Amino acid sequence: MDKTTLNIKLLYDKMGKAEKHIADWIFDHPGEIISLSIVDLAEKCGCGEATIVRFAKRLGFNGFQELKFVLGNQAGNSQISTNINPDDDAYTIYEKVCNDIYLSLEKTKSSLDREALSLAADKICKANKIVIFGLGNSASVATDLSHKLLRAGLNAIAYSDNHMQVIAASHLKEGDVAIGISHSGSSKDIVEALKTAREQGASTISVTNRGKSPILKHSDIVLQTSADETQYSILALNSRIAQLAIVDTLYFYIVYNRSEEAQESIKQTEKSLLTKKY
Repeated sequence: MDKTTLNIKLLYDKMGKAEKHIADWIFDHPGEIISLSIVDLAEKCGCGEATIVRFAKRLGFNGFQELKFVLGNQAGNSQISTNINPDDDAYTIYEKVCNDIYLSLEKTKSSLDREALSLAADKICKANKIVIFGLGNSASVATDLSHKLLRAGLNAIAYSDNHMQVIAASHLKEGDVAIGISHSGSSKDIVEALKTAREQGASTISVTNRGKSPILKHSDIVLQTSADETQYSILALNSRIAQLAIVDTLYFYIVYNRSEEAQESIKQTEKSLLTKKY
């Protein structure tokens, strides 16, 4: 996918209805814009010429001609569609996966609430105990977060068994933090575990994709990703990468805000692990 097409996808949600028609036409007709005039494109998209100029300027171009020139040149050199095809070679698939990851990270950066992220990091820093819940694809993210927090000297543990999740949640109290990771926000076990944790007095944080979902009702703090899964992304690659970016952000914040304690804990961890290496 070329840079301009990626930019269109990034800005798509901010576009008006008419501009979205232009974007959709470009996606559906890669390379065809080069032979059209602004009047032709306006007719095909059912919009006015001024809308096309506004669309081009939103993307950083001076006008339609510059947009057409760039898209026309890029069409012959790269794939427009991010759908993986059976005849794609390994490197083409790699390019498409990278493009999807980049798009998800950029969209997540735009949708993530700055204050919520800082508040979540502070809550975790000061927590007596941190439990992290994740199932399926999110289980590995939960484990990664607990691993990083442990290295930084925090009392953290991840649970991927639904019975253990509710048991752990039932023993939390005020001053503890429960983190639920669910892309859909509709995983019944994760939602119920957060609900139980909150009832026990713990602060609750959810890492979930943007939009309305049941997990929001039981979350004191919501960290939203913006990862649209593709038809070939069976293992929810995009959501997992976006979640891991949030995990790494929390880790680095904690390391630099618990500087001496965290650094000493990391040193002790590394020293202990030396016995596990040749």
